[in-house]
Amino acid sequence: MNQALLPLLLVAALAIPLVIGSRKQKKMVAQQQELQNSLDVGDRVMTTSGLYGTVSDISDDATIGIEIAPGVETTWLRQAVREKVGPDLLDEDDDDIDTADTDVDADDREERTASATGSSSASTAQVAPPLEHGKN
Repeated sequence: MNQALLPLLLVAALAIPLVIGSRKQKKMVAQQQELQNSLDVGDRVMTTSGLYGTVSDISDDATIGIEIAPGVETTWLRQAVREKVGPDLLDEDDDDIDTADTDVDADDREERTASATGSSSASTAQVAPPLEHGKN
């Protein structure tokens, strides 16, 4: 009895995570399929490569048109759409950029420029001379 219990426990220990993982994967596939079927013209989406755009054409079952800039439409596979995003998410990012630019005063800009070009007196960085490739 004891000898049969150990192999049974090992099989159960390996089978349970596989079953749970497959159920989770099926659920994720179903959610992705539901998202792709629910796409409509005017929806803001993000692709798997991180490109944001607006759905402009859903006439084909396999592909969709995404407008990435005014007048610039690209064709993508439906599977490339990762998620729908709201326009409020993109507007918040733009607001952060605008406020960051207005918060920087002229002295900070000069200090950043001086440190970037190496003209600060405290900097000990040296610039190497250019290499001359192929010249004898």
